[in-house]
Amino acid sequence: MTKVIFLVDMQSFYASVEKADHPTLMKRPVIVSGDPKRRSGIILAACPMAKSFGVRTTEALWEAKQKCPQAVVLRPHMQRYIDVSLSITSIFEQFTDLVEIYSIDEQFLDVTGSTRLFGEPKSIAKQIQKMIFDEIGVHARIGIGPNKILAKMACDHFAKKRESGIFELNHKNMQRYLWPLPIKKLFGVGSRMEYNLRSMGIRKIGHLANFSLDILKKRWGINGEVLWQTANGIDDSPVTVQTHQKQKAIGHHMTLPYDYGTRKEILVILLELSEEVARRTRAKQVMGNTVSIGVQGANFDSPTGFYRQVKLPFPTNFGMDIFRAALQLFDQYWDGLPIRGTSITLSNLQSAHQYQIDLFGDLVKKERLSEAMDAMYSKYGSTAIIRASSLTNAGQVFVRSQKIGGHDK
Repeated sequence: MTKVIFLVDMQSFYASVEKADHPTLMKRPVIVSGDPKRRSGIILAACPMAKSFGVRTTEALWEAKQKCPQAVVLRPHMQRYIDVSLSITSIFEQFTDLVEIYSIDEQFLDVTGSTRLFGEPKSIAKQIQKMIFDEIGVHARIGIGPNKILAKMACDHFAKKRESGIFELNHKNMQRYLWPLPIKKLFGVGSRMEYNLRSMGIRKIGHLANFSLDILKKRWGINGEVLWQTANGIDDSPVTVQTHQKQKAIGHHMTLPYDYGTRKEILVILLELSEEVARRTRAKQVMGNTVSIGVQGANFDSPTGFYRQVKLPFPTNFGMDIFRAALQLFDQYWDGLPIRGTSITLSNLQSAHQYQIDLFGDLVKKERLSEAMDAMYSKYGSTAIIRASSLTNAGQVFVRSQKIGGHDK
């Protein structure tokens, strides 16, 4: 049986939720933006009315205001968006138990076994749209396909542009609809790959679909084959509810409120991020032995920075172990220029219940200290105990404690 997969996307999700919560804003252009005073004045969402003035997501707030000075600008309420997203998931689960969360505003559904109960795929899509709008007040766009990749591209390139908000893309019609699109529209093709493909005469998705697979594999290996399969609508990955239950890495990124130019300032942030990653790792009851650090320079016109990783001789979920490894990489690769953002990630995760011990480390002491700290965090919050360095101007632990995903709760 041919599968029936949906990719359901919420239209201008953050802005739509704000409009649904504040009916007086229904006929006004609404923009959801970060705080410009803290270098996060970037457009996170804009309602269709604001977009009609040329406002785009990811552009600076000051640019959006120039295009649409009458827009209502709202700060994000991340906890509210998370709650609404979970409510939408509950609606999907009334139609199928195979729901895969792809992002806060996108989810995959396998409704193959649901057609006997709820009708043809487009009928199910309309029922889902109506239920979401009636209960949540948000418009949903739905891409339909025989697999996840075609459902995703059906939604992104066609459903979002149709009044119905529904489009089906399959192996019978993809030559007509998908193949004529520019190669940059193919899922997985970034600006650099677009340049490489165009230099080979591959300007449209159809060109790639009919290109020699052997040549693509010879040049890019498995990545070349994956792109070829995507262009031909080939995807065997199932819709699975366990997608986010088997994390391969745990990390945290932070855009800084101002340029950090001294090593002393930067180390404060590295230590805070290391402790945060360690705490989240322990909460997942896992450990990791690969520490990665990313640094973004402060100069927008001439981007600088680096991303490096190091493998530890033992698995850990202890903050100071992560910090020491990150500090080693930072001292080795930092160019001395001011930075505006940094991230730390712990990967190669494994169970914290069974692991190879470090013969030269006091593991029992580390575990007892971590357990005590986690107990305090659980009872009194993430700022119950902090390091003295976080009380300096460079410290951001109190600011981050009031945020979800880098934005206000």
